[in-house]
This record gives sequence, structure tokens and C-alpha cells, in this order.
Amino acid sequence: MSKPFLLLLIAAILLQGCTQQQPGLPPGDKDNGGLLLPDGFQAVVVADSIGRARHIAVNTNGDIYVKLSYNDIMHGQGGTVALRDADNDGKADIIAYFGDYKDEGGLPAGISIHDGYLYTTTIKYVLRNKLTPGELIPTSQTEVILTDDDPDLFKHWHSHKTLAFDNEGNMYVPFGAPNDGGQDMAKVGPAGVPNGKGLDPSPDLATHAGIWRFSADRIGQTQKDGYKFATGLRSVLGMAWSPLDNSLYAVMNGIDNFHTRYPSVYSSWQAAVLPSEPLVKVREHADFGWPYAYYDQIQGKNVLQPAYGGDGKLVGKAAAFDKPLLGFPGHWAPMDMLFYQGDQFPGRYKQGVFVAFHGSTDRSPYPQAGYIVCFVPFEKGVPTGNWEVFADGFTGVDTVFNTHDAKYRPMGLAEGPDGSLYLSESNKGKIWRVMYKGDKQHFAETQLASMELRKSRTYIKTPDSVKDNLGQGGEMEGLILYNSYCATCHQRDGRGDESRYPPLAGSEWVTGDKDRLIRILLQGLQGNIQVKGKTYNGVMPAHGALLDDHAVASILTYVKARFNKTYSPIATDEVTKIRNTK
Repeated sequence: MSKPFLLLLIAAILLQGCTQQQPGLPPGDKDNGGLLLPDGFQAVVVADSIGRARHIAVNTNGDIYVKLSYNDIMHGQGGTVALRDADNDGKADIIAYFGDYKDEGGLPAGISIHDGYLYTTTIKYVLRNKLTPGELIPTSQTEVILTDDDPDLFKHWHSHKTLAFDNEGNMYVPFGAPNDGGQDMAKVGPAGVPNGKGLDPSPDLATHAGIWRFSADRIGQTQKDGYKFATGLRSVLGMAWSPLDNSLYAVMNGIDNFHTRYPSVYSSWQAAVLPSEPLVKVREHADFGWPYAYYDQIQGKNVLQPAYGGDGKLVGKAAAFDKPLLGFPGHWAPMDMLFYQGDQFPGRYKQGVFVAFHGSTDRSPYPQAGYIVCFVPFEKGVPTGNWEVFADGFTGVDTVFNTHDAKYRPMGLAEGPDGSLYLSESNKGKIWRVMYKGDKQHFAETQLASMELRKSRTYIKTPDSVKDNLGQGGEMEGLILYNSYCATCHQRDGRGDESRYPPLAGSEWVTGDKDRLIRILLQGLQGNIQVKGKTYNGVMPAHGALLDDHAVASILTYVKARFNKTYSPIATDEVTKIRNTK
């Protein structure tokens, strides 16, 4: 990891001495690159399809740096992308891939520019390179600032690293929870099981589910060199130091799949909207309650988590934990946040925070939600309680049935030297530059009215428990239930055991008659069957008494999509019909 970053594009080498000029704002795209923005704002697409983009950073000369998702090494050339707009037309003229790192595990990573250095993170490392004025790709020696030396690092759920820096030379790094809700993973397996019980006291809190403070300049640190600043935070990908009050803020991803794991306690509707994705002010020694508690934005309070005996109303020990400043709807997946400091936007945007929502995966049978960038106004240093839709149009569709229906998924936020706001998305790697060209002095509620109407969209509003039930199985629920009820025999890869239990991958029983497939899961099957030309004689137990109709639909939707690449969701009504057929 000590080798220098690779210099990969000749064009970038030739143009290293050309710093970007900022004579004025470039024209926005005719359609704002597909974005819907408040009146007076315009957007231009800087680059498109650069790879699965995650977090983004912009240098003082306007050069843009994007960390790619997971293990992506684009074109064999590296997992970080540098973009330069040399002629100030808003479009990147140079796109260079670099970086000699590759991580295992398949989880997101971050990027930041601080004190003249480009910091990049993988699951295991925080790295940095000195940026030389005029150079696009850093040629300095790569320094390893932090190494996560957890021996089980790649088994954990939330091992991603994001960064924030204060004004005193400190760097803040989250170490996410190793599981979803504090369950004993030795018993429940990678995806958890219904009614999984939480360990109390939780052994995870000693080294996980919190934010640690480190020196931003010290090379060769490990977690033991840091200071545990705050705890009780399940998964933090968005974190920022606020210039409003010189404090650390974060947005947290909450626990998933309440109905799937606790069907006797939570309805599908409750599981779709709970628990909140909270915005928190991270004071030293703060404890936000994971895994024992979660924040319910509807009730406006912390309540006991179901793995610890909660029923959706019981408070108990949850009363002792810090409350968030604001609770966003459940499963919106906040990925980044930014306190705007520029002078280009109307002044109100310097009193609040932008938050990018990647969008949900587990709200079925209700529409998936999120997929926007919002703005949270502050008043006297705290949120007013009302958040605004700032950028919309990412989904490309009115209703997101399953996550892959969304065309784009918002991810990273960064501010340019002229006050432009840069947005990244992770599906294709599209980068937007958002600019304000209206009258700053007369920007008011009328300019926000059209964006307020966007809150009626199915991927933004609180779903009606009856009218918005789409009646289709969900892939995320199906994944969890499949691993709980089916993987022991059919294996996690769906290929069976080559002996008693047949494969589901490529099976004509899965791709064939839908009613027959539903009936097998509900009623079971025994005796000789032919699958892909081979005879099997195992016993498929009936699951109708264990699983409700939505659970059955979700498992079969997952099996068809995951193992047979068939996107044809099973409807809950289809299962109900078969169940009621004598």
C-alpha cells in the first residue's frame, strides 16, 4: 500500500500545468441533465458513465475526484477518477483513472480533500496523497494513515469508511456495526433470521457502531490509536464538520426488515417506514442507542428495539439514549451530507445541510423510497423540522417497485470553489454540477413551491397502508427469508447439494409454471423429480404454516431474480389464491 498512485493517462500528464479557469458559470443543460431543481437553479452533466461512483471531492482549482464503488478498477486503471473541465464549459475534458489499491468485501468507500491532501478510503485503509498545484493526478508517495486491523473485517456488514475533519487537525472515522440489529451472528448467519434475539450487553460496542477520532497527519495508525468519540451508531456513510457551530454531524442508516424478522410485532407498513434514518449532532460521549433502541420519527421518540423485547411502543432503556435532531423516513439510505459555505446560492442555503439519499431496498410490498437530494434548513443552529426536496428526477419512473427500477441513485455531495454543488450517483457514474443563476435577493417560498409538490411522489411520501400496497414480493425480504429457510438445502448460491436437494439456478421448476412453484413452497413436495436432466428424491417440507403470503412471494421473487435472472415478481395475491385453492 506504500507505492505511489499510478499515473495513467498521457493527456493528464500533458495538461498537469493547466489549472482550471473560473471566468463565469457555464450554461446548464437544456433539461438540467434530467434533474428537477428549485426555480433559478440549473444543472450541467459534467461526466457520464465513469463507473459506479460513490463519494466525491472538489479541489480548490475545480478538479473533481470520485471514488468508485466496491472493487471497481475501471479499464484496469484504478478505482479513483479525476475529472478536469479545462475550458469551463461545464463538461469534463479529461477523465483519468488512477489508484493502485483494491479491496475485498464489496462495500462502499470514501474520498475527501483536506489541507492539501487527497484522502481516499477502502474498507481496510485510509490513504492520502499530497496534491501538487496544477497536477490532476497526484504523483506523491501514498501514505497509509489508518489500517483497520480487525481480523473479521470482511465478514462485517458496515465496514465502509467515510471521513470528516475538524479545525484542530483531527480526523473522524466511523467503525460500523458488524450486523444489523445486535443479533448473535454465530447463530443467525449472514442475513439474520426472523425473531433474532439481541445480545445484552452487546459485545459489538467495544470496537464497532461508533465514531473514532484520529490525528489527520499521523501515518500508520490503527483503531487502538484513536479515541472513541461517540457510540450507538449502526452505519454512518454521511458525516460532516459544520462551520455553523464547529461540531460534527452525521446521518445514520437504520435497522432493516422489521416485519421479515418480527412478523408478529411489526406489520409490512410499519417495516416500510421504520425505523428512522436520523440526522444527529455528534457530541463527545454521545450514545444514540444502537443496538438497544431506534428512533421512531412518527412518535418522535426513541423506542426499544424488537431484538431486545420492544413492541414498537415500549421505551424502557431507550429513554437513556441521545435523541437525533431530525428523523428522516425509514430506509431512505442517507449517503452523504454537506454544509454549504459558498456565496453562489441564495443565503438561506448557508443555514442548513444538504443530504443525499441513495434510496431504499427493503420497503416491499410498498414502493421503494428516497432517491433524492434534500435540504434541511437550520434556525438558531438547529433544524427547523421541515426538510425540502432540493434535487429530484433521479428515478426516471413514478414508482420504484424494486431498487433496480431507479435509473440513478444519488450518492455524493461536494462544493466547488465557485459555490457550485456537485452530485454523484452510483448506478452509472453520472456527475452533475448544480448552479444558481436567479436573483438571490428575491429567492423565497414561491421558488420552492414546485419542489414541495414533489413530496406527493410515491418514492417520497409516507405510503398509505392500503392504497400504496403494491402487492408484490420484495427481493431484499426474499434474500433474508431464503437464507433462513431455504439455503441449508438449496445452498446460498442456489445450486443445491448435487445429491438430495436439487438446484434452483437454471431449474425448469423455477422458470416454469408459476402456480406450481407457489404450491411447492406452500405445500411441500416429495418423491422422484427430474431437474436439469437429473433425478432427485428428497423431501421439500411445506412452509405455508411458517410463512405468510408476502413472505412466500418474496422468496420466489428473489429466487427467480437472483438465480435465474428473471425479473417477474410474484404477487402476494397469487400466493393467496393458491393457498385458498382446495
